[in-house]
Amino acid sequence: MKRDTNDGFIMRPKVDFCFKELMEDAEVRRGFIAAVLHILPEEVVESTLLPTHLRTRYEEDKLGILDVRVLLAGGTQIDIEIQASPFPLWPERSLFYLAKMFTDQIEKGEGYERLEKCVHVGILDFILFGEDEEYYSCFHIREDLRNRLYTDKLEVHILELPKLKKNDYPETELLNWAKFMNAERQEEFEEMAEKDKYIEKAYEALKNISADDEKRLEYEAREKALRDHNYLMKSNWEAGEKIGISKGMEQGESRVNRLVQMLIANSR
Repeated sequence: MKRDTNDGFIMRPKVDFCFKELMEDAEVRRGFIAAVLHILPEEVVESTLLPTHLRTRYEEDKLGILDVRVLLAGGTQIDIEIQASPFPLWPERSLFYLAKMFTDQIEKGEGYERLEKCVHVGILDFILFGEDEEYYSCFHIREDLRNRLYTDKLEVHILELPKLKKNDYPETELLNWAKFMNAERQEEFEEMAEKDKYIEKAYEALKNISADDEKRLEYEAREKALRDHNYLMKSNWEAGEKIGISKGMEQGESRVNRLVQMLIANSR
């Protein structure tokens, strides 16, 4: 149920529930995908949402559940993931999803020519490459010395949202989308909506879902789950750190005591 609300509430697109809702709109998908792939929106002729559960062939196979999975008109598949919590093994996780998506395209007996391009897009609310200033990275499989592309069938795009507040970047369509995803206040959303008609469409969709009572409850439940997860991870990390320090001190004291005993024994 939608309602007029004056409480100023608006969802944050970098919460996965909100992002998935926005990607339900074909025009919003068109604008975002075009910005990520550095092509004109008109070149995104059609985009279809696919089931997000990756296929498992055996009971012991690890289950893969994507945030948003899109099929383009030419056969290219795109996995778009929002990750709010720090995840040190993100490269391994993204490659797992990408590889599963790639191999799921063919069945037993079918030829490799059926394999189409698969793209992973990771929108991260944490810094993955701390040594780099750039907020956006694009990866392919290339030869180390000659930089020759091995295949264009696998591609990874990474956006690190926290870097937007630390550095200034030349304005691009992708930067505008990244700022929209990272925004939290209405004036920030309005500023980005003025720059691009597809972001304007996304902002209109954002206001609509923010005014929906049921979606707001789902969104707030998801936000709480993320906060609880982050608190638990932080608490576990701090507890482990304290245990590690305590163990280290105990080991250090034990070594000092043994050394003192050796020195006393040798002096006799």
